[in-house]
Amino acid sequence: MPIFQDQRGKNIANFQKMIDEKKHTICKYYDEIGHLYYGQYKDMNIDVTKDINARCESISNIYKDIEELNIKILREKGLKKCAICSTENQLANAFCFKCGARFADDDAVPADVIAPPNACATPPSEKRSEPAPAEPSPAPAIDLAAPEANGNGEA
Repeated sequence: MPIFQDQRGKNIANFQKMIDEKKHTICKYYDEIGHLYYGQYKDMNIDVTKDINARCESISNIYKDIEELNIKILREKGLKKCAICSTENQLANAFCFKCGARFADDDAVPADVIAPPNACATPPSEKRSEPAPAEPSPAPAIDLAAPEANGNGEA
């Protein structure tokens, strides 16, 4: 098994571990919010809105971090997610294979990242390039405004 696959597997495992830790932190914050809210219910003179809002903001930021980690995991797997339909696509795709949405140019990945070295049996110098297909000639324009002649000079 090549080294790059082991390293990718380790990276994915590390990212997943970080996600699990963040999810645990979110659960802790939910629990704290519940306790704060219940404390306010028991004693209406206590205002814990500021504390609740701070934890809610933290939860939102953690969810953003988790999404970034999920993107890193996809990249390690050689995939990217469509922003329109959330379908996973190969990094090399310029368009989503499901909905056809175009990926941003900053999504472009160099070829050496997509395919590991020695990924194909044919060295690049021996690859034959296929001639580009000839573009079809445009159809003749038809003037719809002009009446057609019927063969005897009348319109």
